[in-house]
Formats: sequence, C-alpha cells, structure tokens
Amino acid sequence: MKKILSRLGGNSPRKQKSVSEISGYQSYFYQVGKPIWTNRNYQKFAEEAYIKNVIAHQSVAKIAVAASSVALKLQKNGENVEAQKHPLLKNPNPTQGGAEFFESVYAYKLISGNAYILAISPNEGRPAELYTLRPDRVSIIAGRDEMPAAYRYVLGNNKFTDYKPSQVLHLKNFHPLDDWYGLSPVEAAAYSIDQHNQAGSWNQALLQNGARPSGALVVKNPNGEAGGRLSDDQYFRIKAQMEEQFSGSANAGRPIILEGGLDWREMSLSPKDMDFIEMKNSAARDIALAFGVPPQLLGIPGDNTYSNLSEARLALWEQTVIPLVNKIVDALNGWLAPKFGAGISVEADLDSVPALTARRYEMWDKVKGADFLTVDEKRRLLKV
Repeated sequence: MKKILSRLGGNSPRKQKSVSEISGYQSYFYQVGKPIWTNRNYQKFAEEAYIKNVIAHQSVAKIAVAASSVALKLQKNGENVEAQKHPLLKNPNPTQGGAEFFESVYAYKLISGNAYILAISPNEGRPAELYTLRPDRVSIIAGRDEMPAAYRYVLGNNKFTDYKPSQVLHLKNFHPLDDWYGLSPVEAAAYSIDQHNQAGSWNQALLQNGARPSGALVVKNPNGEAGGRLSDDQYFRIKAQMEEQFSGSANAGRPIILEGGLDWREMSLSPKDMDFIEMKNSAARDIALAFGVPPQLLGIPGDNTYSNLSEARLALWEQTVIPLVNKIVDALNGWLAPKFGAGISVEADLDSVPALTARRYEMWDKVKGADFLTVDEKRRLLKV
C-alpha cells in the first residue's frame, strides 16, 4: 500500500474529503446487503412503448430479430468447434431455441436497459441450461466491494430466490446516474412516446365521436339571441341524447334534430391549424432516433436521410445491430466461455448476414486490388 501511495504522491498531505463525498460513501455502505430497487417502472415501459406504441414496438422488434439472426459460433484456440460438442448456444433450454432465446435477451435490454441471463449448472459443473429473467423481477443485493453480492428474483407472494453473481450475467446500458441499472432507450424517448400515444388516442376519440368536429349547443332566449338557460332536467336529457344517438362511428353523419331555442355552433380547430400530422411524425422520428433505427425503415414520412432502403438497412446494421451483438459476445466471453475451459471463445458470424453482403464484396475488391499486400496478408484481412 505504501508503494502505491508513493507512486501517486503519497508523501503529500492527504486531501480532506468533502461532506458530499463522505455522505455518498456512507450511503453506499448503508445499502450493503439490501436489495437495490430500480426507480423506474418496467411495466410502464413495456405497456406504453412496446405494447401500445407501434413505432417503439417495431424499433425493438427490428433490432432484436436482426441481432438474434446473427449466428454465434464457438472457437477453441482460434479453431471452430462443432456445434454438437457445445449445443448450449443452439438450444439454451428445453423451451427455447437459440434465436428465440437471444431475441428475448435483446428485447429486454432495449425495453428495460437491462437483461439478465441465468445459468443452471448441475452439481456446480458446467452450465447445462440458460434462461432469461424478467428485468422487473430482478433486484441487486449490494456487496461490500462495490459489486453485487447476489441477484434476487421475485416471483410474487413474497417468494424469491437469490442467485450467486457467477450464476447471472447482467447486461446493461450505460447510465450516467445509476451504479447498478442501465438506462432504457424508452426513458430517452418518453416524451415522444407519450405524444405519439396521445395523437393515437385523439384520432380514436375523433372516430368514436362520429369523425365530426366538436361543437356547442347554444340556447337562445325568447328574443332569438344567445344567452338562454336550460333547466337541470333539460340539460341532462339533451346530454344523454347526444351521447347515445350522435356519438360513435355508427352515428357518423346522422342529422341532429334541435328543439326550439337550440342552435349548433362548431368550435373545433382543424388538424391543419394544430399541425397535428407533422407533430405525430416528428414524435415518431424521435422514437426511432432513440432506438437507433432509421425512420425510413419504419415508414415514417418526411425523412430522406438515406437515398434508398438498402442504405438505411445497412446503417441499421452497422450503427445499431452489430455494436449490440458485439457487446453481448464480449459479455459471453467474459462470463460463459471460461466455464467450458481455457481457449474457448464465442464469435459472431457476421459473414452470414445477407444485409452486409454488398459491403463485404466491396471489402474484397479493395483487398484484391492492394498490390502491396501478400496473399497471406490478404487472407488474414478477409479471414479466409
């Protein structure tokens, strides 16, 4: 310890810690051994974004399906290992195949910002099965070394199971304000998702009210001028009549019969005045941007960032899908591969991705035309 301090200038006077540093230090150790609950509502994320919002749903689905389609292969000391010898990535558990399993991993990570993989190891041996854990059911038990002491999985009715850190792989997005849980893209797009959902609710309400603008029934006085009054019985009778006979799509265009002294006056703003359509498309573009999906792939009008769909699809792979897959592969190499012995590693087979074929051919042509490279160097660059 003295040697380390001397290297860092240990002979100088120790810096006095501020109150905020001390309180933060104490607050961390106050949490030791206790569950650290996320202050975000995963169920709201799932309902408002993935279930109710078509843009967020398609963004998550496109990324998760594309990423899970990338084949993962095992290697030992750089040589491919036959899948029959290590079938865990192809068949993680009896109820899921490899693509379905990893699709759920990617989807959980995109919706929650966190994904958890549980390894079941009989007799403390090599993992025999892999399962995904629902993020809202997992809480982290803080350890004394600023690392998780356990992962608690709650099933309801006060029933829970604590898993050792070695049994669970926690995949999380970077969060600048949280030491334990990742930041969900849904949080970054929350306002835009709410705007897009409210726009859908507005359209639905418009249809349910006969797709006609809102207005007002004006009561005239005996002189034929506005300003008359209705009795309570008249008010509630007319209100019930309007709701029963003149609202809803089945009553669209139905003429209204006004009694003496009543007049209908339109009071609504047109969608053009509200710039309603553009507001909805703008919210949709912001949602796609938060997830890293080119709006063109989601059919959102008004976005011409890429000249065609092929370029947009390639951008999705290069900017979103491949970095996500690489993060998962790195995590598996640090957590799962060592459990099967030295020299074992996981690699993503990007050469089998159809969307990257054009870029791969372009790379081959460049390497082929590089006269300053030897044949062996060209093969190493192309991994053939």
